[in-house]
Amino acid sequence: MRKNTSSVFFLTMSMLLLLILVASYLHITNGVFDMSVMDVIKTLLRIESNPKFDLVIFEFRLPRIVIAGLVGIGLGMAGVVLQGITRNGLADPGILGINAGAGAAVVIFMFFFQLKLVSADMNSWLSILMMPLFGFIGGTIAAILIFTFALKNGHLDMQRLILTGIAINSGFGALSLFLSLKMSAQDFESAAIWMAGSIYNANWIFALTMLPWLLILGIYVHRKSYLLDYFQLEEDSITSLGIAVEKEKMKLLLASVGLVSACVSVSGSIGFIGLMAPHIAKQLVGIQHRYVMPVSALIGAGLLILADFIGKTVFAPSELAVGIVVSIIGIPYFLYLLVKSKA
Repeated sequence: MRKNTSSVFFLTMSMLLLLILVASYLHITNGVFDMSVMDVIKTLLRIESNPKFDLVIFEFRLPRIVIAGLVGIGLGMAGVVLQGITRNGLADPGILGINAGAGAAVVIFMFFFQLKLVSADMNSWLSILMMPLFGFIGGTIAAILIFTFALKNGHLDMQRLILTGIAINSGFGALSLFLSLKMSAQDFESAAIWMAGSIYNANWIFALTMLPWLLILGIYVHRKSYLLDYFQLEEDSITSLGIAVEKEKMKLLLASVGLVSACVSVSGSIGFIGLMAPHIAKQLVGIQHRYVMPVSALIGAGLLILADFIGKTVFAPSELAVGIVVSIIGIPYFLYLLVKSKA
């Protein structure tokens, strides 16, 4: 049985990697400026390099694909952790308000500090490196508030969790909107696009900034993924195995908040990836979280790359924010899961 599961896992991972390559190919060759496969290959291999192709591929499209993939991986893994901790298939960083908390903190940073950093002629690296830290603080505050109000007799109440998450989401969203309205017209436009969930201004600095967070926290949650299997049992049964339940849950929660914060700092608030990816992964490879975690990460990456491609091309030359495209797909899926859970 284990051998069969491993075979399915490796086959699934191979197919997902192939789909990601196909989505990346479509993304990199299509747009306002179309290129052939040979143009892309020659540019990547530095054969008869063309300055126009270099600009389009290395400065615009490739960073965007990489950021979309990294954000999808982070949100997919965070969704697995949150659903495993809460034992609730409807848990998602966006729905629970963690995205909104991290986003509000980044807007606060943009409003109070970013302009000062720029006006002081400081390197943009400092500004970009600080954004995930602010996002982490905001996401942590949101998570603490949510889980504090959702506790009932020392245990998480699932109904309270969802309702509290919706309330926190609305509160932090209102704070972000209020602060953005206080900005100048140009800054407000940038903040509004960012809050809708957009990676159109992706660059290599963003990718390098979030990569350490993704590597360190991603490896940590994957190594701890076996605990999520135990968390599906009754709490007394888990304690009898010698597992410090609340301590381990808190560590995993903070790690998932860190993943979400790093993603939000470069892409804005993108919901539903953390909801859809774990469910699709479980349908493909079963319920063992050591298999679900990497599969969910690749599904998240593929979904976001494909969604960004759709947002870039469907309304060309105008663009639709990737967060809106994901919501168009995610809202019906969420309603489907909600109906299914009541059946």
